[in-house]
Amino acid sequence: MDPRGMMLLFGAIVCELIGTNALKAADGFTRLMPTLLVIAGYGASFYLMSLSLRTIPLGVAYAIWSGLGTAAIAVIGVLVWREQLNITGVIGIVLIIAGVVLLNMFGGSEQ
Repeated sequence: MDPRGMMLLFGAIVCELIGTNALKAADGFTRLMPTLLVIAGYGASFYLMSLSLRTIPLGVAYAIWSGLGTAAIAVIGVLVWREQLNITGVIGIVLIIAGVVLLNMFGGSEQ
């Protein structure tokens, strides 16, 4: 896969993580600054994702974006927001990461 496309995709993931954490902090959109960060984070994420789709197949890009985003948010939830994660959640995150690795190794089609 194209390195530039992957960098754009990882930038999209980082922006999505920022937006999702701000969503938690926005407290139902009752706090202005986190709410603005939600809008900026998701807007930047979608923009960067759209640019990454120039060189990465849609299915692969979306699987990486959603899979890594889900796994990272679960970890951030535990570390930052003090949320609980049981063994079933840990196994699920490991499976998501394994799926992303497999897609990167064997699932990408050249455009």
